[in-house]
Amino acid sequence: MYDKFAEFLEGKEKICVIQAENPDGDSLGSSVALDYLLSDKDVIMYCPVDVPHYLHYFGDWSRVTNEFPYRADGYIIVDTAATVLLSKLLDDAAIKNRLYSAPVFVIDHHETGDDLDFPHEAIIEVEPSCTTVIYHIAKACGMEIDKSAAEAIFQGLLSDTLGFTGGGVNAETFEIAAELTRLGVDIVELEDRRREFMKKSPRILDYKADLIKRVEYSLEGKLVTVHIPWDEIEEYSQEYNPNVLILEELRMVEGVEVAVAIKTYPDGKVTGKIRASSTTPIADKIAEYYGGGGHPYAAGFRTYDTSYEEVVADLVRVIPELTAAYMEAENK
Repeated sequence: MYDKFAEFLEGKEKICVIQAENPDGDSLGSSVALDYLLSDKDVIMYCPVDVPHYLHYFGDWSRVTNEFPYRADGYIIVDTAATVLLSKLLDDAAIKNRLYSAPVFVIDHHETGDDLDFPHEAIIEVEPSCTTVIYHIAKACGMEIDKSAAEAIFQGLLSDTLGFTGGGVNAETFEIAAELTRLGVDIVELEDRRREFMKKSPRILDYKADLIKRVEYSLEGKLVTVHIPWDEIEEYSQEYNPNVLILEELRMVEGVEVAVAIKTYPDGKVTGKIRASSTTPIADKIAEYYGGGGHPYAAGFRTYDTSYEEVVADLVRVIPELTAAYMEAENK
């Protein structure tokens, strides 16, 4: 299976690594890790949006560009195989034509699968992080994992597992972490760096208080939602992603089984970030309802021509059905 990645790289000098339009620690870690693993190539790290400030603890974040390299010999898409998360690229006719005509390889770890309709090859493994899949590829293909690549893999793994506490973590996760530590990764140093960039300014703390005051509860307190409108996205996102600011707080509220932060945009687009509890790990199933994807504990979606109120109404209707289906499957 991993041989096809080595075959994809053959004869290519310039490689573009693409993140989706919702960059996170795993997608950025995957991109940076490939940059170091493919040291014999000219690697361009691309993302259609700016890397948010809270991810600036990655040493190489500033090398990510949002100018699409049309002359790359091949394109590697990381951390997604979902059309909906690549809409910014596919809505641009020139970029879309390039992806339909150039060699493309997809590396992902989400259970929701691959719905990309342009020609491509893929390695998709259900793992705690995309960087875990990249670690497997590197080991199978005999790539040297130097300290910088090891740090990027580790950071992606830490991010998507919420510090090794999220769903999907298994014995191999810690075995990989041990191997990366032997390669020079210092988890204390990485965490200190991350915490420094997670610090909040007084105005962001005030904004977080405003978000908390307007959360809404449904389904007898099992569902909690918060609306983040466009003016707040525009004002605060570059300093601190509102989703990151509020979601974990919502997930920790007593009695809450599903937390959703919902952003609305002027063009009618609505996005949702979902966190689910260990008692009802259905985040991925909720996201699938909208054509999105993710993990049982953390997922996301995008929809159009709707409103915050309509999305909440959908959630109130769909979540009990998905919860019942999950419980029925568990009791079999």
